[in-house]
Amino acid sequence: MHENGYKFELEEMDLYYGDFKVLEDVNLEIKKCCITSIIGPSGCGKSSALRCLNRMNDLVDGARIEGSVVLDGEDIYDRNYSVVGLRKRVGMVFQKPNPFPKTIYDNVAFGPRLYGIRDRETLDGIVEESLKSAALFEEVKDKLRTSALALSGGQQQRLCIARVLAVQPEVILLDEPCSALDPIATQRIEDLLSDLKTRYTIVIVTHNMQQAARLSDYTAFFMIEEQGDPGKIVEYGDTNTIFTKPTDERTERYITGRFG
Repeated sequence: MHENGYKFELEEMDLYYGDFKVLEDVNLEIKKCCITSIIGPSGCGKSSALRCLNRMNDLVDGARIEGSVVLDGEDIYDRNYSVVGLRKRVGMVFQKPNPFPKTIYDNVAFGPRLYGIRDRETLDGIVEESLKSAALFEEVKDKLRTSALALSGGQQQRLCIARVLAVQPEVILLDEPCSALDPIATQRIEDLLSDLKTRYTIVIVTHNMQQAARLSDYTAFFMIEEQGDPGKIVEYGDTNTIFTKPTDERTERYITGRFG
């Protein structure tokens, strides 16, 4: 199944928090080594959908999934599927930069150490390579022993990306990673993600229509019909088509700013 170029395949997926249905009938095929954007108005389940891809919703009391979420041909919600293995393969970057209150070096080395890498030379190589991949090494190479909390917001977010890259994931999930950043820092993150997509499958939740249009290869538009209804995918496809020739009037209304 996974030889068709898709990394993730979601089929008839419903997400519940207790009795409340958050998402309904989500069908989505996420292509390998592409950037897929998830857009839609506040409260439509964008972040919840993203968290289904690495089972972060498992941390919510009463959360359950119906339907299937398949990664490289395996259903990640199968009772025998390793959640620890999943989180290594599918890394996540959050809205607000969240470096650990440790040195820059120890932030990046945290994951590899967790997975048993202790050799200093190996760790040094991983830290340098990850910071280079996150376009941060040149800025911090003389400050690796200083606190990560002393970095600017944009640098902290790139450090969080480096921390994800250090465990060699296959997929990077980003939940509005630029919403707390200024335009220059945002541009750096967007350039970085464009570079990274040659090696990683990237899924990003964004409120920023221009960002989705600039950055992503594919876009999924989620919305709710009325308050209290579950979120659904209205339209999904090639980003250029979604933004220039959407087939659903609701998509057009949203991307032109007439609602949401």
